[in-house]
Amino acid sequence: MKDFDDLGLAKSLLESITKEGYSKPTPIQEKAIPVMLAGRDLFGIAQTGTGKTAAFVLPILNQIAEEPARPQPKHCRAIVIAPTRELAAQILESVRTYGRELRHSAALVVGGNKHGPQIRTLSRGVDVVVATPGRLLDHLNAGVISLSSTTTVVLDEADQMLDMGFVPDIKRILSKLPKDHQTVLFSATMPKPIKALANEFLVNPAEISVAAAATPIEKISQEVLLVEKSLKRRVLVTLFKDRDFDRSIVFTRTKRGADQVQGHLVKAGLSAAAIHGDKSQGQRDRALKDFKTNKVSIMVATDIAARGIDIDDCSHVVNFDLPNVPESYVHRIGRTARAGRSGIAFTLCDPSEYELLDEIEQLIKKSIKKQKVKKKFAVDENSADEFEFVPLTEEEDRDRWHPGGAKKAPTRSKRKPSNHRKGGAPKAKVQARGPGSKGADGAKRRVRKPKPAGAGRGSAGRANTKGRHD
Repeated sequence: MKDFDDLGLAKSLLESITKEGYSKPTPIQEKAIPVMLAGRDLFGIAQTGTGKTAAFVLPILNQIAEEPARPQPKHCRAIVIAPTRELAAQILESVRTYGRELRHSAALVVGGNKHGPQIRTLSRGVDVVVATPGRLLDHLNAGVISLSSTTTVVLDEADQMLDMGFVPDIKRILSKLPKDHQTVLFSATMPKPIKALANEFLVNPAEISVAAAATPIEKISQEVLLVEKSLKRRVLVTLFKDRDFDRSIVFTRTKRGADQVQGHLVKAGLSAAAIHGDKSQGQRDRALKDFKTNKVSIMVATDIAARGIDIDDCSHVVNFDLPNVPESYVHRIGRTARAGRSGIAFTLCDPSEYELLDEIEQLIKKSIKKQKVKKKFAVDENSADEFEFVPLTEEEDRDRWHPGGAKKAPTRSKRKPSNHRKGGAPKAKVQARGPGSKGADGAKRRVRKPKPAGAGRGSAGRANTKGRHD
């Protein structure tokens, strides 16, 4: 493995890297930095926690070091586009950290913050703009900023931007760039639409992959707890109280679910905070600060909000709900085992989620170790919860054991489409009321059966995750 000194970076950047305690680049940095320094387009597949942020931040800063001319008013030299405010803020922090010995300007352009300060900053001209797609497009349409002199654009976490519905905005942004520019795309997974996006906007790119697409980091110990849905919160509390958890992230499928889980943990005497798109920017910033400074040891988050949680010593990840999209599982558990450390990922899986678990295992090409969770009988109903964790045998796992115990999970070829994957529950059936159900006008009334509790677009599916400023 090379040292950073061998990659051709400016002396000022090497000094900053040394101050951060790094001497050797990670595999993605070793491969990507020379390509970007040569000005080539790049398509990089790298899991979270592999150092890919520095892999594109350092070459951008190196260009500024070699050509220190100040950008023109309302122009910028480089743009980094990220799916969430938190991730954008994390990238900006990296720009400032590695560029501390370099004279440069950088701006954060995201939703949730006032337009005025962003407009004033952009009007002066900026070296590096780190932005979310929606707010950047707002400023472009308003003429606040021009990309006519931008030389480098980086799309980070491209697969997540695809899931959030940002691809149309991305295409409109890329169409405003000059013909002669460098495009860099990074993604932890490579679904077909992302490959198509790369083919459309990247010119003869270098393709770099430091791990098999959608394969979780080997240093993460993965375990599934098969549990009834009604017991999930109590099992979660038991895990935190009985096992050696340090700093942990709990993932839920919905924003409401994040608040409910966080409230249950706090009621049980645990320190926890919640972060999701319905929180104000101030609330999200405070929650992240408390988590990073160990004021709270548990962060409950949705997939989208968690993209800015970049903490090296996160020991555990718990999937309270399985993600609707299998690739999101890779992103989730990648929040632990960062910077070469090991980590543990628990997944609480109830019977309704077994199909999603099957899809995850097919994606990662691995059978995850499973345990059945059973509640022990208690004479005193007010006594603390006690659970028995029974390892699943290889035969039970091979036979696709179902938590309900009555039948095996249906095979993929025969099963009906999962409601989780379709954005909510099936459409309600329409039926006429029985005798005596006529209205005042004598006409029969047609009523809809009420949806089950929690069903609909707000509780599952990608429809609930799409939003410019989440």
